[in-house]
Amino acid sequence: MKAIVYTEAGLPIEDARSLFETELPAPVPREHDLLVRVAAVAVNPVDTKVRRNQPTETPRILGWDAVGTVEAVGAAVTRFKPGDRVWYAGSIDRPGSYAELQCVDERIAGHAPVTLDDAAAAALPLTTITAWELLFDRLGVAEGGGEGQRLLVVGAAGGVGSILVQLARKLTKLTVIATASRPETADWVRKLGAHAVVDHSKPLAAELAAAGHPAVDYIASLTQTHLHYDAYVEAVAPQGRIGLIDDPEPIDVRRLKRKAVSLHWELMFTRPLFGTPDLVRQHEILERAAALVDAGTLVSTQGEHYGAISAANLRRAHALVESGRARGKLVLAGF
Repeated sequence: MKAIVYTEAGLPIEDARSLFETELPAPVPREHDLLVRVAAVAVNPVDTKVRRNQPTETPRILGWDAVGTVEAVGAAVTRFKPGDRVWYAGSIDRPGSYAELQCVDERIAGHAPVTLDDAAAAALPLTTITAWELLFDRLGVAEGGGEGQRLLVVGAAGGVGSILVQLARKLTKLTVIATASRPETADWVRKLGAHAVVDHSKPLAAELAAAGHPAVDYIASLTQTHLHYDAYVEAVAPQGRIGLIDDPEPIDVRRLKRKAVSLHWELMFTRPLFGTPDLVRQHEILERAAALVDAGTLVSTQGEHYGAISAANLRRAHALVESGRARGKLVLAGF
């Protein structure tokens, strides 16, 4: 099968060797696996981080977002059959989606929404699972709850933020305050449902106060946590909750003690990495999200479409993600 891989970590994305096309044997499904013919993928920050930082002894396939069609199933599969159109984010310890064929555990896959084409659907799985787990499983907000409370989403125009704003606005009663630093990204998050938008390139506590929200009950810190941490300590309400998804420089968690604030990490790969007893929760999230998309409650967070799935196009997509200026999700479709 055709696959786009890297073999040497840390190369600049402008180097043709940083991602290149090769032929690899087709994967063989395990008992709980679906063998999927990949139709579309999206590029996430994790793709670039792994390529830069994780050495590999054999060609490694990146990619943790995909839409495709099931070609075969493992002996223990009960939720899918050949011919089903599926979407998923996969597991970081298995070969990724930059390939014509991929195996994925059925317990972390879902039936793709019928109202979206492959590219638009591929924009959603990883970020939807991350945002859903962060909001409902980590921060502990109840669906339909949150009335009278405020959620601050820092870095709201990115992939996770773009779906988190929608989930919070449509499935809870929280007041959603989003951060964005450019006019086009501010407009983007307003269209997705943010009640207010503040500029995270300016002093955040002052921005929140000027917007009429000096204290917030929940903070979803999606980027540059260490740069905004002083503002979080000031702005979070007593007994509030802060959720992180990035990899910040060290922060002093002792500063949260006086307000009895709790700190929560979200990593959507945790459940598949450890085979947790609630692994099927990710299948359930994707099934629910597909229904919400098909009902018109959620919209795709697709940003730019980078064309066919090729090494050159993936290098271009990685470059934009690494620039920090991507809006929504970058997608590619077809080999």
